[in-house]
Amino acid sequence: MISEQEARQKILGKIRPLLARKIPLVNALDCFAAEDYFARLPLPNFDNSAMDGYAVIARDCSPRRIRPSADRLGVRLRVVGEQPAGVDRKLRVNRGEAVRIFTGAPMPKGADAVIMQEDVTRKGDQIVPNVDVGPGEFVRKRGCDLSEGQKIVTAGERIRATTLALLASQGYSEVSVGAEVRAAIISTGDELAKAGEKLEPGQIYESNSVLLQSMLKRCGAIRSSIQHCGDNANSLRKTLRAAGKNDVLIVSGGVSVGEHDLVQSALRELGAKIDIWRVAIKPGKPFLFGGIGDCFVFGLPGNPVSAFMTFLQFVRPAILRMMGATDLDLPKVPAKLAVDLCNKGDRPHYIRGKLENGNFVPVGRQESHALFGLSQSNALLRVAIGESLKAGAIVEIEMFD
Repeated sequence: MISEQEARQKILGKIRPLLARKIPLVNALDCFAAEDYFARLPLPNFDNSAMDGYAVIARDCSPRRIRPSADRLGVRLRVVGEQPAGVDRKLRVNRGEAVRIFTGAPMPKGADAVIMQEDVTRKGDQIVPNVDVGPGEFVRKRGCDLSEGQKIVTAGERIRATTLALLASQGYSEVSVGAEVRAAIISTGDELAKAGEKLEPGQIYESNSVLLQSMLKRCGAIRSSIQHCGDNANSLRKTLRAAGKNDVLIVSGGVSVGEHDLVQSALRELGAKIDIWRVAIKPGKPFLFGGIGDCFVFGLPGNPVSAFMTFLQFVRPAILRMMGATDLDLPKVPAKLAVDLCNKGDRPHYIRGKLENGNFVPVGRQESHALFGLSQSNALLRVAIGESLKAGAIVEIEMFD
């Protein structure tokens, strides 16, 4: 049995990103960039107005800076043209003049400020400024947001909606992203019944495949197939062989050492190499990692909380690595612990709980079968072997929802 840190290092040491692909920009949401991208243009690409108003020379609008008692009505600027957003009309502003301008429109030559339309009195083809105006006021200078050649996306970065907008602003119509990862799920055990079927005495409804499908979707992986196998060696070998054509195979249940836990022996009979068997983590000790040819195999415990935990800690980062991601960790945030906690066991214990208003509260029973408590939780707290934590302590938690 190895630590969860050793297991993760061993898994990630064997996994490399799959081949990248080019796709239309509009299809790249939540993919991972396969290369760095740089700005082709400054943003904005030209000096433009931040307001609807009038492009002016600032010092023309500020008589009180020379004579504080100056009559405002003595400051009149002649409107010599109009510049809407769009094609630059190549207008110019000279002393004593103004150009009607709209938000996003290119600044006329000679003008160094914009006065808002609410701050002037319009009299025919003249305006009377009602406020002082400083140079640069309400002008978006060329390149003030982004410089040409500046890096805008880093390889391995998740492409968000705002990332797409930034790339589109630079004229990119397609983007190179990490590969799609195809994953198969196999649930095992005679004790499991499908939803809608009548439960026989001793049976339970199968729920892990639904849980794992959802977690695969959250990662961005493609679920290629879902199958269930009873405790029959021949059927299991056949199903494993077919599922081994995917990038990832996740087997739920049957990976322990009981007489009806057939997964490990079936994998070995198919020529699989088992690299990890059992990890010092609670819940989730009976975890398996290996491979059949080019397919990575993850054997997860049958208890739902254990399956959930081992997926988050080992399967999720592996899939993200295959997709080209560089940040493989769950988001971590500080929180105030609401209760005392102590781990007297022989493995680090991941406590399920709820982060709310900056406080972390463990939820429900903490056994590996306790699905209701997990369903009410959104975060994990790792408590090391022998560690005691007092209520009110600031702890680091991992957010999973």
